[in-house]
Amino acid sequence: MAVPTLTFAEADEDLWHEYDVLARRAYGHPVDAIMRLGECADRRVALRGGRVVAGGLGLLIPQWFGGRPVPSASMASGCVAPEERGGQLAARLIAERLRPLQEQGAVLATLWTASTGYVRRMGWEAPAQVYSWTVPTDELRRRFHDADVEIQHGETAQLPPLRDALAARWNGPWQRPTWWVDWQQGQHPGVNTYRFGPSGEAPTGVMAVAGERHPAEGRRLVVYDFWSADHPTAAAMLAFLGRHNSRIPTVAFQRTGLPPGPLLLHQLHRSGAAAATAWHPWMLRVLDLSRAVELRGWPQHVDLGLPLDIETEDGTQTERYTLRITNGRGELAPGGRSAHLTLTRRQFAVWYAGGYRSAASAELAGLYGDPTVIARLLMATADREPWLGDYF
Repeated sequence: MAVPTLTFAEADEDLWHEYDVLARRAYGHPVDAIMRLGECADRRVALRGGRVVAGGLGLLIPQWFGGRPVPSASMASGCVAPEERGGQLAARLIAERLRPLQEQGAVLATLWTASTGYVRRMGWEAPAQVYSWTVPTDELRRRFHDADVEIQHGETAQLPPLRDALAARWNGPWQRPTWWVDWQQGQHPGVNTYRFGPSGEAPTGVMAVAGERHPAEGRRLVVYDFWSADHPTAAAMLAFLGRHNSRIPTVAFQRTGLPPGPLLLHQLHRSGAAAATAWHPWMLRVLDLSRAVELRGWPQHVDLGLPLDIETEDGTQTERYTLRITNGRGELAPGGRSAHLTLTRRQFAVWYAGGYRSAASAELAGLYGDPTVIARLLMATADREPWLGDYF
């Protein structure tokens, strides 16, 4: 008996409900984002004999790189029916899910996945390691203080532009859409938003936190969002969490809930007070090399002209490009003189996101070439660190 042909389609309501049922079976639990984000996303499914066997969401949401929003396809809630696995269906499905978003202008694609090896074969790479942190509230109360910082509760019209301004300091965060706040409230019932800043002035920090049950501790605080313009504000935010110590023993910063950096660890009284848990990382893929370079922001002080050999999408050969950066603008043009540096597509994605913090780290990651050329290349993206503050 012939196997029914596999087809792909944009999902209507009936197909999407069928996919929701499939996802519960494939994941082993309900996936709330499938229905919550469905109205905001491009919904694609794979069908065999008229039956939904795979699917996923695609969100056209800009990501901040170099201080500018770059059109990106955020891939969410994808899965394949267990009985269909092993036949490369996931790769075909991702291509079908990306196509309409690329037609709408996406030059990047990002996703969170535990199947890092699988998506690496399709050109994705992790620009940064991802951790969640757990720290005792007593430790926060002891080490952080909030002098001259006012704390207010609730969302206001001031917060979206504040989040965008602070997100632009990193490489990777979403330029959050208008539906983001309602979606987060649905994803995390009971979450509370707090604003921090000098008394009588505009807020300089915002945090989203919720109390949750914990099997051993009874209750704990979970931080989902942590944005701060400066150290005094950040210290006040951590001190606020510490003031819960009479009832709650620990604070957990979820995998996107604390920006990278020494803010927390350098202030703790006991070096072992904070516990880190590694999570699967967010992965980035550059869909259009030249447009991604053109649309990204670049440091004003960088003046660079550099020939590069970059691997083709199928990985079978390289193509010559010339990277030019001047006056905060970038161009990646085909052709050029002999290059002293070759990048894979995955290495290009990590460099684009500022994931190589030094020539030594780049060389250890397999970026081979003239060390002087590597150092010049990294200088172009080292002004911002990679961080994606949204889990989807």
